Amino acid sequence: MSPSPESSIRESGGTPAQAETPKPTDERRWLLWLFVFAVAVRLATLGAYPLMDNTESRYAEMARKMVETGDWLWPQFKYGVPHWSKPPLSTWLTAATYLGFGVNEFAARFSSLVACLAVVWLTVDLAARRAIPGLGWKAAVVLFTTSLVFISAGAVMTDPALALGTTLSMAGFWQGMTRSGRTARVWGYLFFVGLAIGLLAKGPIDVVLTFIPVGLWTLWKGGIRNVWQRLPWISGFVLTVVLTVPWYLLAELRTPGYLKYYIVGEHWKRYTEAGWKGDMFGTAHARPRGAIWVYAILATLPWCVVWFGMLWKMWRQGMLPRRDADDGWRAYLWLWMLSSPVFFTFAGNVLITYVLPGLPAFALLVAETWNAVGDRQRGGAATKISSLAIPALMTLGVLFVIPRFAPDHSHNALVAQYKALRASDAAQLVYVNEAPQSAEFYASGKVVTVKSMADLDPYLGDNKRDFYALTQEQLGERPDLRRRLTAVNRYGRHVLLVEAAPPTAPAQ
Repeated sequence: MSPSPESSIRESGGTPAQAETPKPTDERRWLLWLFVFAVAVRLATLGAYPLMDNTESRYAEMARKMVETGDWLWPQFKYGVPHWSKPPLSTWLTAATYLGFGVNEFAARFSSLVACLAVVWLTVDLAARRAIPGLGWKAAVVLFTTSLVFISAGAVMTDPALALGTTLSMAGFWQGMTRSGRTARVWGYLFFVGLAIGLLAKGPIDVVLTFIPVGLWTLWKGGIRNVWQRLPWISGFVLTVVLTVPWYLLAELRTPGYLKYYIVGEHWKRYTEAGWKGDMFGTAHARPRGAIWVYAILATLPWCVVWFGMLWKMWRQGMLPRRDADDGWRAYLWLWMLSSPVFFTFAGNVLITYVLPGLPAFALLVAETWNAVGDRQRGGAATKISSLAIPALMTLGVLFVIPRFAPDHSHNALVAQYKALRASDAAQLVYVNEAPQSAEFYASGKVVTVKSMADLDPYLGDNKRDFYALTQEQLGERPDLRRRLTAVNRYGRHVLLVEAAPPTAPAQ
């Protein structure tokens, strides 16, 4: 057989085609640098802007209270008020980070970065099982520079820990099914450890989002008997129970009614009732049913656009993989990726973060497509630009956008000015109705909240120079306050005001 034109070119040592197609080592090098750059940007921006109300500030403040009070069983929404909406794993991780880095924005967000990087590592390890050069690093770049993952890696919330749990379970299941011996058994147990992580991060939704794709794949590709034999189901479930049930029982014993609220309210009613009114710690997120698919597109930018372009090109060139060439891997990824948006299609309350558990599978599918068309992309300029898009936008946002809207969504600057102007710690910062949780965080919990404008009178007459954070509407209810208080500055909807200095007693 005569050598192909391509092999003849390689043997001749020199060539335009060679210059156009990156060598595997060159490709891995720039993929590595893209990934390192994205992580560096995310790391550098963790503490570059204030914590935002309501979600970030709520979870950051609950972790701060946990460290302050030493109560590690329950996250506290307010002092002495347990937060029934979520289990404690994310709060534990943030509180532990405070012990190492102090109470600040960087520490509050750091555990989310670690969780997302662990998800990336599990995704890369899955890709390595395919024995396709460069697939792992492509999956890493795609996953970490997808808009939702990049943002979640620097946000204080429970979803990164949930994604870690679901990814560990999905990776553990596949590795347990495809590896052998001791390694397969270890991964089989990690499947159940992932369930425990998810149950302690966000509750039973972890089990739902794991068993939908695993169950369907078992019926479609894996075979019930084969799956039963490959994974340690009985001892694995015992492990999950041992790791999770004690906390749930202690929570119910300490505050009876918790399980009813959490299981019935936070899961069933939040799912079935749009604008559910029973939320005790926040607000329901009523959206039109099916809105999760719009969120899925936004969450996967810019890579969903790039991926569709790749698939279109492959279809036109007749490069789409044949179904009979699939060993169950692509079916597994598609089920994994789609389980979350399909499940939440019928939910009455959804958030964009609900699609996060399926993004590792999305990244692996994109990476495989990228690998198939990569040599035809003349160096992959489009994919390199896509890799840089979200980190670049994040940098510009931190520098130019966030400073403009931060005063409307965080009371960092207001509390900082209150601390700078107060004569002593005795001067209090008073809010009416409810203080924003960012104010509680930055004031280390030392804010006063009164129920109505009439309840301000005891503070106005206590001969201390207190500070007040009031809205224009609240000031309109008490015109007399404009004579008794001096406006310091305006921060979003709130105005910081201070009392006149109390009269000095005459010298004797």
